[in-house]
Amino acid sequence: MIFERTVRPALFRIGGGDAEAAHEWTLRRLAALSGYPAALAALRARYAVRAPRRVFGVDFPNPVGLAAGVDKDGAALAAWPALGFGFVEVGTVTWHPQPGNPRPRLFRLPPQQAVVNRMGFNNAGARALADRLAALPRPLGVPLGISLGKSKRTPIEAAVDDYAASYNVLSPYADYIAVNVSSPNTPGLRQLQDRALLDELLAALRVDPATQPPPILLKIAPDLTDEAIGDVLQVCQDHGVAGIIATNTTLGRPGIPGPTPPGGLSGRPLADRAREVVAFVHRQTGGRLPIVGVGGIVDPDGAAKMFDAGASLVQLYTGFIYRGPALVRQAVRRSR
Repeated sequence: MIFERTVRPALFRIGGGDAEAAHEWTLRRLAALSGYPAALAALRARYAVRAPRRVFGVDFPNPVGLAAGVDKDGAALAAWPALGFGFVEVGTVTWHPQPGNPRPRLFRLPPQQAVVNRMGFNNAGARALADRLAALPRPLGVPLGISLGKSKRTPIEAAVDDYAASYNVLSPYADYIAVNVSSPNTPGLRQLQDRALLDELLAALRVDPATQPPPILLKIAPDLTDEAIGDVLQVCQDHGVAGIIATNTTLGRPGIPGPTPPGGLSGRPLADRAREVVAFVHRQTGGRLPIVGVGGIVDPDGAAKMFDAGASLVQLYTGFIYRGPALVRQAVRRSR
C-alpha cells in the first residue's frame, strides 16, 4: 500500500507524467542500487519468497518472473532478484542496435490499470548485451531468460539469420532463450507465427543437444485464433521447443472506452484473453508443454488464476508498474 499511496504517484509525475521518462529514471536508480550489496540484502529480506520448482530442466527459486520489456539491456540485473523475482527475462534484444519507434511510445491508462506501448524493440543490440553479461561481477542467483526479436532493418526473408546471429552470441549466458515472434510493434514480425516461416526459424535454432544448449521458448500473440495457435504448437513440438510464453500484448482494446494510442495493450484488460490462451495451450498439449503465463496479472488473484489455467511460471510487467514489488511476493504466495 505504501507503494500505491506514495511511491507510484511520485514516479508517475516524473518527466511531467511521461511514462518512458519515469521508466528510465527508475532503471537508473535500480542500476545504481545494484552496486550496494547491503541494500540488496535488505530488499531480499523484505520481498524474496521461496517456492522452488523445476520447469523445462531449469531450477527456479520461485515461479514469478520479470517479463521482457522492463529491462531490455540488462541495466539493473542484480536488483530484480532482490525485489523478489524468481527469474528475469531481458530484452527483447535484436542483432542490430536500434533506437525503436519515435517518442512518445509508452502510455499509461490508470483507470484500467493498463499500458499501451509501441516501443519497437529499442535496445543496444545483442553484442552489447553479451558484453554486459560477460562482465557481471557475480552470478545473478536466479535463472536468466533472454528474449530475441528481429531487427527492424532486416527483411522478413532474412529473419532467420538475424535471430541466429543473436542466438549465437547470447545463448552461452542464458538459462533459456525466448523467441519473440509476436510483438505488434515491428512491421512484419507476426508473420513469423505462420507455420512455414516458424518452421524454418525454429529449425535454424535447433542445435545438437549434446552441447547442452539453453531451452528455447516461443512467445505468442493473444490475437491468434485457436486454429493458428494449434499450428504453432505443432511446429513447436516438431522442433523440440521447451515451452510457450503466453502472451504478448494485444492490438485489441477489450473494455477500453474511447480512443487510445496505437500499440500493444497490456495490463488488466488483457487478463481474460491471456488466461484463455494459456488454458487452450494446456489442453492442446495435455499439460506436457510448460507455459509461462503473462498478461493482465495486476493482483494476487490474477496470478492464482493464471496458475490454475495451466501456467507453470508467470511473469509481471504492467502489474509491477501499478502495484510494485509487494505484488511479486503476493503472487509467489498464491502459487503454492
